[in-house]
Amino acid sequence: MTAECDVGSAVRGRAIRSGCGVRAATLTRLAALEDRVRAAVATGQLADPATVDALRGLVVTDQQAMRIASNGPSAPLAGGPLGPLDGSPLEQLAERLGLDTIDLDLLLIAAAPDLDPRYEQLFGYLHDDMTQRRASIGLSLRLTGHELTDVAARRRFAPDSPLRRAGLVDVVDEVRPFLTRPLRVPDRIVTALLDDERDPMGSARIPHELMIVVEPMMETTPWITSLAASLDAGISFVHVEDRPELTAVALAASAVVLAKGVAVVVELTEGRDPVAAVEAARREAMLTGGGLVIDHVNVLVDSNAPTLDQLAGAPIPIVVVGRGRWRPEWAKHVPLALVAPPLDETERDACWTRALGGDFGDAAAITAAFRLGPQRIERAATAARLAARHRGGRLEGADIHAGARLQNASGLQRLARRIEPVAGWSDLVVTAQVSAALREVTARVRHRALVLDGWQLRRGGGRGDGLTAMFSGPSGTGKTLAAEVIARELGVDLHTVDLATVVDKYIGETEKNLDRIFDEAEQVNTVLFFDEADALFGKRSEVRDARDRYANVEVAYLLQRMERFDGLAILATNLRLNIDDAFARRLDVTVDFPKPKAAERLRLWVHLIGRRLPLDDTVDLPFLAESFDIAGGSIRNVVVTAAYLAAEAGRDVTMTDFVRGVAREYNKLGLLCLEHEFGPWFGCVDESSETAGV
Repeated sequence: MTAECDVGSAVRGRAIRSGCGVRAATLTRLAALEDRVRAAVATGQLADPATVDALRGLVVTDQQAMRIASNGPSAPLAGGPLGPLDGSPLEQLAERLGLDTIDLDLLLIAAAPDLDPRYEQLFGYLHDDMTQRRASIGLSLRLTGHELTDVAARRRFAPDSPLRRAGLVDVVDEVRPFLTRPLRVPDRIVTALLDDERDPMGSARIPHELMIVVEPMMETTPWITSLAASLDAGISFVHVEDRPELTAVALAASAVVLAKGVAVVVELTEGRDPVAAVEAARREAMLTGGGLVIDHVNVLVDSNAPTLDQLAGAPIPIVVVGRGRWRPEWAKHVPLALVAPPLDETERDACWTRALGGDFGDAAAITAAFRLGPQRIERAATAARLAARHRGGRLEGADIHAGARLQNASGLQRLARRIEPVAGWSDLVVTAQVSAALREVTARVRHRALVLDGWQLRRGGGRGDGLTAMFSGPSGTGKTLAAEVIARELGVDLHTVDLATVVDKYIGETEKNLDRIFDEAEQVNTVLFFDEADALFGKRSEVRDARDRYANVEVAYLLQRMERFDGLAILATNLRLNIDDAFARRLDVTVDFPKPKAAERLRLWVHLIGRRLPLDDTVDLPFLAESFDIAGGSIRNVVVTAAYLAAEAGRDVTMTDFVRGVAREYNKLGLLCLEHEFGPWFGCVDESSETAGV
């Protein structure tokens, strides 16, 4: 049996020739383990000639049972470490992992079957159980010279031990007795034991959800320098509250790289096991000697796993990032709580220059309306390059703008209707005063970073840096169209809030729905449009019953939430006087849309008819504009009605068609068709009444 198990000196020779890296040190110690296992096999402690070879390890004979019972407890098989570390790279790896010499030997014993398949048979023989081909806790203790009753040695496999806390060794099948539980080493640890570690990224296989950062993700800022200094000073647990443009991860990772040389970033997402992802990330950070950055820590907290406290006790710096402030119930350990600062104009320019390599100098100006952090800027730049390559031309501003627009999240589409804006300033027929006010809205969005951050005019009191505008005026005067024009001018989408998805009959649900809308809108570069806003933002009334009280609570909540909003919200109402006075005070811009005068109405008629609608010579547009005092929305309805009447008759649109369309629109609006308004075309109204019920 001894001859069959003699593995010779080939492994030792390979270890000596392989160099002085981690792999060489691992193979050298593996060779020492081989000698120790050979000696253990040679003792023949489990040999029983009466047992049929084919059934060895599967049955226990009477003679073997008597021998086992009379021999007493199993004695240690050897003693001392498998070999000295002597400042080798393996010692540096063990130091990073928080292991001493005995822990390292136990790790190597557990990994032996993954390094050399012969150990499966050898361990099966030593267990006298060929189904147990990995080292057990008991066999590992015996091979390192420990008594099986040594309490200190047994604690090396406790859940809070360095081996298990760092995820280096998994104890399998914990329903078995403690000493017979098999040990398993994750594949990533086996890879690290064989790696030269020439490069932290090297040939090591890492989970795809992790990102290894070896260079700062953005230019160094005072905030990054300060956090790096704190990490160097020994602060190992930090929570960073992220901003809507998501700057925290890039800032935190840059600080960790500055302090430790390597940052392992893990982004937690719904639908994946957050605990497993964090464990893999922490293990990777310990292997590389860097720090750990966890994005979307709220996902981990919602999993109800006690992982945050376990993380806080790890011998590496941990930075967790989430939306919202730190909550004490998340962990017993107290973190350094920070808030990610916004990117100023210079930093944003630097991010675009870094992402584009200086290929396009006006990128920051082109994307001024977008709230993008360093990571989104990198992705936007990649998307822009791909678009330019697909087009076969040089990088243009339109490519950069489209790339930035692609970074919008899609969560808001579950709560609001997305509209891709197509209308421009030429489609909006309003007075000069209204046009100037609308252009002021776009200017405020474009220069928000300069005014609020560069010139330090940011509002206090916990208020957000968003923009809220109100459009008021009669129906059909262009309020919705104006919101679309602003969205197109800024190059973003328009999301119209559907009241059916917001208002709920159950108390408190409406507020929850609104909170979700605002949270999602802050992460999306969009214009959030509330049509018929007086339904939600109406005046608070005197409390006469419980319904009044809860209605007032809803309005009060909206007041608070709007103050904290960081995006662009437009409220439209036909009845401005119904809006609560407290809302009016919080508005940044108010725009009144009056009913159009005769000159504006003529422009509307000409614009809405367009160039392709065939007109009869009888059509008198000045008469229509002068005689009928209707808004742009009604004029559009009249034009569409006249077009359908002409299409049905198979001819050009006549003046009669337009008059009939006006009569039907009057009927919808509850207006009387008076002869002095219709003039010589009043006879067409009667005909229209007979055929269409007007």
